[in-house]
Amino acid sequence: MTSQSTVLVIDDEPAHRLMVRVVLGDAGFKVLEADNGSSGLATLRARPVDVVLLDMRMPGMSGLDVLQKMHEEGMTTPVIMLTAFGNVSSAVESMKIGAWDYLTKPTDNDELLAVVKKAAEHVRLTRENRDLKKQIGRLQETRIIGNSLEIRKVVELIEQVGPSEANVLILGESGTGKELVAQQLHEQSTRARGPLVKVNCAALPENLLESELFGYVRGAFTGAAQDKPGRFQLAGGGTLFLDEIGELPLTLQAKILRALQERIVEPLGGVTPVSIDVRFIAATNRDLPAMIAEGKFREDLYYRLNVLEIRIPPLRERIEDIPLLVDYLLDKLGRKNNRPIRTVSREFLDALGRHEWRGNVRELENVLERALILCRGDILDLRDLPDHLLAPAPAARPAQFVQPGESPLETAERQALEETLRKYAGHRERTAQALGISRRTLQYRLKKYGLTTR
Repeated sequence: MTSQSTVLVIDDEPAHRLMVRVVLGDAGFKVLEADNGSSGLATLRARPVDVVLLDMRMPGMSGLDVLQKMHEEGMTTPVIMLTAFGNVSSAVESMKIGAWDYLTKPTDNDELLAVVKKAAEHVRLTRENRDLKKQIGRLQETRIIGNSLEIRKVVELIEQVGPSEANVLILGESGTGKELVAQQLHEQSTRARGPLVKVNCAALPENLLESELFGYVRGAFTGAAQDKPGRFQLAGGGTLFLDEIGELPLTLQAKILRALQERIVEPLGGVTPVSIDVRFIAATNRDLPAMIAEGKFREDLYYRLNVLEIRIPPLRERIEDIPLLVDYLLDKLGRKNNRPIRTVSREFLDALGRHEWRGNVRELENVLERALILCRGDILDLRDLPDHLLAPAPAARPAQFVQPGESPLETAERQALEETLRKYAGHRERTAQALGISRRTLQYRLKKYGLTTR
């Protein structure tokens, strides 16, 4: 804990700063010093600090002035006030405006160390809690929603492949969620604490793509005023996701092949190779074997990338997942647009089931967001759909065990609920989490289908 904690001592007494530096330094803290309030504030603005030891009486800005300024600028670093014995009332006053604690001078070394350790531990726990909440939020946003056989196979494959170091090639049409799968592979890998660096090979022009991937050294070209690391280097210790790999020009394919084989890159203008430590994940909606036959994609690169292959089915092949996707997306979009929608009509859901969804889940999300914004009540209906979804279209793949009065999509939804409830022994919260829907939505669905739980 302490070896990674930084303490800033703001005190105009050199002898006291020296004592603090020795005591805290021996305990593993990194100690920074400032001899007045202004320079202390400058340090706080310039670099991260875990704990501040702040003297109450200093020439120029007093400790209370510094504390007040920190509060005004939104700094949340714990501040321990240092005050002369007999002036405790001022320290107590400082705590009213946000100080963490106070110590009296001359400072007892054991007490100093105990108070600083407590503050540093508070910072560590707060930071871990914040990071955990971010991770949970990120995982919730990257869950793959669906209960169809096709999507369950994808999820199982991710769980098997994720922890390995093998290169993965993700195949699927636009809008199926290839980036989502890459995110899940990274989150389940041993590199999850490292960065996930994404490169869309189709979004950058060829003359910029090489410098973005491999970086450059100062003077490599006009405007290269300083060295810049490429995405391969930025992904060090983590995962590099090359999206739309089929759009890469052949010249860059050769250089990426070398990076995969030798684990080195050469920045533009550089003469010394740079070692890289990354896991490679690539994705494409192109038919790479056909491109190989046409001489547009390197066969050796294809086999280097395609150690493991994950194919994401298009939405039209897992039409039974639409009800779950609708619940999940409406909950997400409702929060985004501040438009909570309770449910959708049967006719609305049936119209979604008849559509071919050439844009896949991305198209479905766009349709739902449009409907959500235009809806005048709290139930989405046919009038909220664009005209092209109301036109006759090929029938959706029929679900099995259709009950009287149910549409195929309603049957699929009921079956997904029943199966997930059985898996979690009727536990509502776990069932809602597994299906990617809110507990309120689950309760509505259970009531709709007459299902009971504990």
